[in-house]
Amino acid sequence: MSNQSLLSIDQLHNEKIAVLFGGDSAEREVSLNSGEAVVKGLEQKGYEVLAIDTQGFALADLHALKINRVFIALHGRGGEDGCLQGALEYMKIPYTGSGVLGSALSMDKVRSKQLFAASNIPTAPFHVLSRENFQQADLSKILSSLSGKVMVKPAKEGSSIGMSIATSEQELANALTTAFEYDQQVLIEQWLSGAEYTVSILGDQALPAIRMETPNAFYDYQAKYQSQTTMYHCPCGLTETEESKLQALALQAFKSTGAKGWGRVDVMQDSDGNWQVLEVNTVPGMTETSLVPKAAKQAGLSFADLTERILQLSAV
Repeated sequence: MSNQSLLSIDQLHNEKIAVLFGGDSAEREVSLNSGEAVVKGLEQKGYEVLAIDTQGFALADLHALKINRVFIALHGRGGEDGCLQGALEYMKIPYTGSGVLGSALSMDKVRSKQLFAASNIPTAPFHVLSRENFQQADLSKILSSLSGKVMVKPAKEGSSIGMSIATSEQELANALTTAFEYDQQVLIEQWLSGAEYTVSILGDQALPAIRMETPNAFYDYQAKYQSQTTMYHCPCGLTETEESKLQALALQAFKSTGAKGWGRVDVMQDSDGNWQVLEVNTVPGMTETSLVPKAAKQAGLSFADLTERILQLSAV
């Protein structure tokens, strides 16, 4: 599956694994579901697993609990942004997924967009506003420079939280007000009218792409976690050549932020059918119906197999 070195399953079976989930971020509910599923998957594979909701939990207690390795199933702030990764490195406890820098850069939509642009990775034109310069900004000029329709995103939230579409100066002002409830910096991105795809990464390999289809205005929180009408196409319907190009682009974007181990890269097509990278997710959803498990299943890995593989790819 991957050229990245894998830890021995025999070694891992001698370790005590903590699955960290829940936490205090805006994505707590999603994380609770991910953590529960990961615990079940690892237990199916015979691992000694301790489930820990980090809300109110002191990380220092991991040593007292004799934890050898951590599976991070925390989404959003605190778990996906480098904070937890740094604490675990200081404690010398190995963990799954990206390191401090890769986590921090991937979580920050503004910094990762700047990285994509600097690395010649195609990404939609964008503008960045901070809370301090919001009131002085010429919103009409920003809107027209981005073709008159934009997506507004808080810089460091996941699961489409705080995001909205704007097509007028007033809508943009309202969207920014909403986004600034979640963050100090906001990304204003030119609207992309094409299909949305996601590519899961496992080690050095891109898994089969998934195309998402929703009747909603965009693939928002409701479409991701509550809707019965969202459709997921895997195989995604691209030709083999096109899917290979998409997978190569996803891997390039993943590596550009310093991400490693496993994750997911979201990509859309513009009106001309060109790929535009949206973002890198370093701790994507991990329920039985989440996108990474769907792609893994298409590649021949069960959910339990996937949890074990992610564990094998964790830091030594």
